[in-house]
Amino acid sequence: MTAMARAENKAEAGSTAQMVAALAKALREQQELTQEELGRRTGYTASAISAMETCAQPASDKMLVALEEAIGNGMGVFEKARKWMLLEKYPARFRGFSELEAGAVTISSYGTLVVDGLFQTEDYARALIGGSFPPVSEQKREELVEARLARRALFKREPAPLIELILEESVLRRPFGSWEVLRGQLLSLAEDAQRDNVCLQVLPMERGLRGTYAGDRGPMKMVVTADHEHVVYMEIEDQGILVSEPEEVSQLAHRYAKIRAQALSTDDSVSLIERLAGEKR
Repeated sequence: MTAMARAENKAEAGSTAQMVAALAKALREQQELTQEELGRRTGYTASAISAMETCAQPASDKMLVALEEAIGNGMGVFEKARKWMLLEKYPARFRGFSELEAGAVTISSYGTLVVDGLFQTEDYARALIGGSFPPVSEQKREELVEARLARRALFKREPAPLIELILEESVLRRPFGSWEVLRGQLLSLAEDAQRDNVCLQVLPMERGLRGTYAGDRGPMKMVVTADHEHVVYMEIEDQGILVSEPEEVSQLAHRYAKIRAQALSTDDSVSLIERLAGEKR
């Protein structure tokens, strides 16, 4: 990691990263361990421990697990910090919604440009984030990839949420990184579509030829919370918008329902995805 990247990480370190750094250092010193000794216990180098304690390289999720086992003293503090560290790795515009998504009972998404982050493979996410503008550092890219993949825990959460995804057909044809990355993403979508709590549909590219097309206003994501609140989240040029006003949410919900009605059936959608995955490029 370059000195510039380290300085940038220190400047951007969130409150959880700073708390973890201070606590890890305090516990290490209390147990009279050097950075090298703690590194041996956790499987990291002394320089990695030093970088964590100064926030030049905040603790990864894997390091937090190792710190809990090595110096946690059974308190569970590093285990509890994992959730908040992941939240801090999300872009600021997404953090508020990410908590709503994690606890939602229903998630309904309509994507027009890229595969919804909840469904992205590691290779697809890395290619997408790595090629974005303005560019991010390699370390920041990996943090964003880690945070994005962590969202997939929703698929196995108990009780399982109902997850609906409608994708524009063009999303299935737009490669990032390589055609092989896209193929892996398509196969992953087809596999996720088989989950009992997932409903995946595709809005055909020629839909507009039928005279009506409800998806022209762009992507959206709607959630129903455990408290039965309905919230819509939209992103526009790095700006996150949360809509909770009942009248506005209702209008957007009606639009989403129209988009869903215009999409292919779930069976036809999966067949299209599998066909596109099998095409030679």
